[in-house]
Amino acid sequence: MKLDYIAFAIPFFVFFMLLEYYISKKKNKNLHQFNESIANLNVGIVERISDLLTTGTFFLIFTWLYKNFAIFTIQSNWVNWILLFLATDFVWYWYHRFGHEINLFWAAHIVHHQSEDFNFTAAARITVIQAVARGIFWSILPIIGFPSEMIVVLLLIHGTYPFFTHTQLIGKLGWLEYIIVTPTHHGVHHSSNPEYLDKNYGDMLIIWDKIFGTYAKETVKPKYGLTKSLGSHSFLWQHFHYFLELFVAVRLAKSFKQKLKVIFGSPNDHDPRIRPYLEQKLSQKVIHIRLSDKLIYAILLKTITTTIILFLAILFSHYFSKSTLYFSAIFIILSVIITGAMLEQKRWIFHLEYIRFFIVCLLINSFVGSFYSLIFSLTIIVFTLFFYESINYRYQKFLFLN
Repeated sequence: MKLDYIAFAIPFFVFFMLLEYYISKKKNKNLHQFNESIANLNVGIVERISDLLTTGTFFLIFTWLYKNFAIFTIQSNWVNWILLFLATDFVWYWYHRFGHEINLFWAAHIVHHQSEDFNFTAAARITVIQAVARGIFWSILPIIGFPSEMIVVLLLIHGTYPFFTHTQLIGKLGWLEYIIVTPTHHGVHHSSNPEYLDKNYGDMLIIWDKIFGTYAKETVKPKYGLTKSLGSHSFLWQHFHYFLELFVAVRLAKSFKQKLKVIFGSPNDHDPRIRPYLEQKLSQKVIHIRLSDKLIYAILLKTITTTIILFLAILFSHYFSKSTLYFSAIFIILSVIITGAMLEQKRWIFHLEYIRFFIVCLLINSFVGSFYSLIFSLTIIVFTLFFYESINYRYQKFLFLN
């Protein structure tokens, strides 16, 4: 069978998330909040969808750049592997630093820092936009002369190692603290303490921070998250609020030079009044939400189901048509939007649930591929429309009324 083995990254990381949760409970450490964990997983699930639609894209880009623009021809040997390791980590440092110092890049990276938990689920908060930006930075490597095959191997390592630095269960690691990025180093980076802001950008090596003056040692307990909490678990709001803030700031800027400064300037200079304005207009946050047991179980079931579908879609992607993959991606995206909205008890989610039901019908028809299955699916959809309001009422009553 021709399987896409990258799918096994999903159970691999989920196993360690569950293991961390189990150990933290055994040690009576409260490291996980339900809302935060679900919101974190939602971000990671959608990033994994990119494997359905863009697998191998950057490999092709790196290959094209290497063939057409490579300055040197670098062979695969142990010395060059070490050089590539240092080069990838060095590029990561500057990609990561720019992600904090330039508004446009911060808009993509801010999602990774929104969680007020610091655990393995927070490591999943990598957006598709951020992954693309990272790939663009790494495009310098094939231009230097490193072959695509070597780069991809190192990128897989860089995609795995940082996951294990997002935990509070591992303390300081002695002499390794002077060389590699450890969980205590990265915990500092994820904190909002004034003395820790914009510190410890390294991915695998901490030496770059020490060389460029961005290193901070943990001296006081970190407070994780943004300096001003987003206060929302909505998948859409988490992803796009800062882009919207930049859009408003650009419109308010009077000159072209000021508009460029908004886009490429520092987040420290961003107008803090814009977010409350947009929240009032668009977010409509509900404060002090209490989730019923039924709602918690529904969110858990939906998250588990979505993760399983994601795993199977990636694993067997070679056997699916493009339409099936696209419908699967739409189904998964709708699912995480719905669970994020469930956390905030948004009543409009039923309309997305109905669209999701429609996508399920299309997916079933894409597998069966017969005219009769299409007619049957359309009949069910039309039939349920007659009882739309009644089903909506029962749905709301089941989830949101204790």
